[in-house]
Amino acid sequence: MEYLYLWLNIGSFIIPFLFSFHPRLRFYRKWKQLFSGILIMMAIFIPWDIFFTHYGIWGFNPDYLIGIDILGLPLEEWLFFICIPYACIFTHYALLELFPRFYFGKYTTATVYITIVTTLIILLWYYYDRWYTLVNFCFGLFILALVQSKRSQLLPSFFATYTVILIPFFIVNGILTGTGIEEQVVWYNNAENLGIRLKTIPVEDLIYNLGMLLTVLFISDVISEKKEENNTH
Repeated sequence: MEYLYLWLNIGSFIIPFLFSFHPRLRFYRKWKQLFSGILIMMAIFIPWDIFFTHYGIWGFNPDYLIGIDILGLPLEEWLFFICIPYACIFTHYALLELFPRFYFGKYTTATVYITIVTTLIILLWYYYDRWYTLVNFCFGLFILALVQSKRSQLLPSFFATYTVILIPFFIVNGILTGTGIEEQVVWYNNAENLGIRLKTIPVEDLIYNLGMLLTVLFISDVISEKKEENNTH
């Protein structure tokens, strides 16, 4: 399907965008801090993306693109870092608004955190020589440690909502990596990852998505707190 990557971005974004104006959600009121978080996240992830694309760690199938490149990345890839975090963070806040008690308890949160961190450290011990695994898991450990240290109150709700966010993630990322279509939109060099796929999705993508979203959420929360502090003075 021509322009598939573009349509996936638009399709992921349009419904959360429209519901951002719902009188109960009013998500548009969080736009300033949200887009600040997205810009800072992009400042980290775009150079990483450019490097990986340049060295063939992953790449893009031109048959599914509109053909506009910026700094070696398709326009659709730039849009990905706006549309997908917007949709996912909207889902996070919408779930918490609709279901205020939708969060993990202290024990479950600690168990999830320790399990993820331990798994990443063990895998890095054995597979540190694979670029996607190395960079992705190292950043995942960094952002998890940062949030645990500075904003641990975010983790109970984030871990809970992430289990729901994984549903559209598997749909969109599955299509991008070849599920239900003739070829992959985004291809991966398996020599630079674990070579483990969830259907067509590299297992590293679970941590990639977690790291991306947690970065945006963390930055947004920091900016929101500073805004509230300024308003009280």
